[in-house]
Amino acid sequence: MTTHSAHQHDEHHHQGHQEGHAHEGHHRAGDHGAGTSWRMAALATLHCLTGCAIGEVLGMVVGTAAGLHNAATVVVSVALAFVFGYALTMRGVIRAGVPLRQALKVALAADTVSIAVMELIDNTVMVGVPGAMDAGLADALFWVSLVMSLALAFVLTTPVNRWMIGRGKGHAVVHAYH
Repeated sequence: MTTHSAHQHDEHHHQGHQEGHAHEGHHRAGDHGAGTSWRMAALATLHCLTGCAIGEVLGMVVGTAAGLHNAATVVVSVALAFVFGYALTMRGVIRAGVPLRQALKVALAADTVSIAVMELIDNTVMVGVPGAMDAGLADALFWVSLVMSLALAFVLTTPVNRWMIGRGKGHAVVHAYH
């Protein structure tokens, strides 16, 4: 590759990043995510997991401390996971100069499926582990189950995010604002 063509490639790559390309390499028909790295998908999942974990832990703590029924605790946890998940994404997008209303649209497009999958897995584990939802905040079973559920949610949501990013969806929409 000559210096001139290397420079053109760098300009093309930089321009593509500015235009919101969210994956490494070029997407070809039939690749279905092959150009999206597992690292990129894991980072997107970790970003989403951060907001989900804050909301989930807070919801479980509030529900458990208040003595709410398991179903009410799950509802509070899921609601807070979405709130914190969207808020973390919006924070970065707003910092890039995007108005609040548009930032909300970006967060909804970027995180809805990822948060929903994570919450489904996380809460299924919490409800499925015998005694976890009834354990008190001082009980190791509560915290071990919560950590296990979040770890499993991360592992199972990463391939979903890779698939979505490879199609220009999910966290791919956020890359236009980085």
